[in-house]
Amino acid sequence: MRKILIADDEPAIRFLIRATLEDQGYLLLEAADGLEAYELARSERPDLIVLDVMMPQMSGYELCSRLKADPAYRAIIVLMLTAKAQEADRKQAARAGVDYYLPKPFSPLDLTKIIRFLLAGMD
Repeated sequence: MRKILIADDEPAIRFLIRATLEDQGYLLLEAADGLEAYELARSERPDLIVLDVMMPQMSGYELCSRLKADPAYRAIIVLMLTAKAQEADRKQAARAGVDYYLPKPFSPLDLTKIIRFLLAGMD
């Protein structure tokens, strides 16, 4: 069973993502801030993280950079879901090692398709 960490400081966004994915057969974990997400990623080793950029304690960019810099966690797929959709934001995400960048608002159907696609690449 694939493990997905949902990291967003907005409870409504976490709820929407959980509702979208819970019937898809994934084991879902949640974090409400960047530090909690980082600690969960290190202890639980999810296959994929759905990650917000702007979170308390640690930004999504910093979290992704730390994980991608460590060979033990580099393979975790990071899907950044964010309202920050300017070209500079995309470039910063790329520098941090983000695997896929999805601007908010997003379609739950698109999110499901993208996650399936990203996880299929692991097989």
